[in-house]
Amino acid sequence: MTLLALVLAYLLGSIPAGAWVAHGRGVDIRKVGSGNTGATNVARAVGTGAGLTVAAFDALKGVLAVLLARIFVQDPIIETVCGALAVLGHNFSVFLRFRGGKGVATSLGTVIAINPLVGLSALVIGGSCIALTRFVSAGSIVGAVATSVLALVVGAPVWELGVILFLSALLIWQHRDNMKRLQAGSERRLGEKIQA
Repeated sequence: MTLLALVLAYLLGSIPAGAWVAHGRGVDIRKVGSGNTGATNVARAVGTGAGLTVAAFDALKGVLAVLLARIFVQDPIIETVCGALAVLGHNFSVFLRFRGGKGVATSLGTVIAINPLVGLSALVIGGSCIALTRFVSAGSIVGAVATSVLALVVGAPVWELGVILFLSALLIWQHRDNMKRLQAGSERRLGEKIQA
């Protein structure tokens, strides 16, 4: 059952909601904007409603991966690993030749399912940063750092802390081009559209 849970978590994370939603609007999201299948690129190329739909679905992938392991395996270590695998599936989807998103929403869903206090607190911090700066990338990076700090502060179990640190590092690495654009002053702000 453990192996099945791990495989299903990756496959669940691999479901390319962003690509499907954009395709339904006649857009190949991998060929516009950042080429990313995540909610931010979908929102810019297709519309805010589509972006919010993708964000909710992507977060749900992380939540479900953890909860299904909790129900069927009942091992907190496996739960956290399943959450991480859902994020890896999202970022490197088997259905998209191992391309995908940056894992922000799926990481958030995973952390909320693993440790609601840490996840929801990080959401508030990252969301506040986005509201203040209008940069989704900056809010995502700040939220990732906050997640790791909060996990340390609340004394999360070592396996939980390890997964959270891994997800935070992965998210920041996935945003390395965004950080360069932020430094150069060329990063797009929230609400800016791109030609689909």
